[in-house]
Order: sequence, then structure tokens, then C-alpha cells
Amino acid sequence: MTDRPPIPPGTAVRVRDDWPERRGPCHIRTPHYLRGRAGVVERDLGAYPNPEDLAFDRPAPLRRLYHVAFAQDALWPDGRGGDGLLVELYEHWLEPLAPTPAGQGAASAPAAPESAA
Repeated sequence: MTDRPPIPPGTAVRVRDDWPERRGPCHIRTPHYLRGRAGVVERDLGAYPNPEDLAFDRPAPLRRLYHVAFAQDALWPDGRGGDGLLVELYEHWLEPLAPTPAGQGAASAPAAPESAA
């Protein structure tokens, strides 16, 4: 199993702004338009073998997979406020955002869009 503790639902995260495809052949499941963007963890989906390793027939460690919500207007200029995007992302692509001191609001993370559960 993964050695990282699970990220609780409601945690503000940022998708790593990393571009491994610039370092050589790879299989990446993280959309380009999300790299460096802030979202909110909605749900832990469990741990699965890392598809980035499976694609090259390498040993694949288990990685937690999460539903992460993004405000659509934070991703695209013509996105409508209140609309959102829910994406499945593996834990090694997520960095928890630093908590904001009380009373200062959560300026660094968008509000989670409502999920259609």
C-alpha cells in the first residue's frame, strides 16, 4: 500500500506543475491544463497500481486515487462561476496547500464546485 496518509475530503490541493514528458518517454494521466492549479479533494477512491509504471511494464507501486474538484472559471476564462470539473488524480500529483490563518479566508484555493453525486 502507499506510504502516504490519505488526504481527507475537503483538503485544498495543488496539482504538481511537473512535466515529466520533457525528461523522456512517459505515460501521464494528469491533464496538462490542471498542472499548477488548485482544487479540493472530494473523495478517496482507493489505492491502485500506478498506471504511469504499468504502461512500461515496470513494477507499479500502489498509489491512492482521488476525485479532485476544480472551479471551472478558475481553469478557463470563459468558464461559468458555479460550474465545476471533477477529475481523478493520483496522489503523487497532489500537493496539499498550506492552511490559511483563521479569518483570512482561503484565497489560495477555489471553492469546491457542487458534485453531482
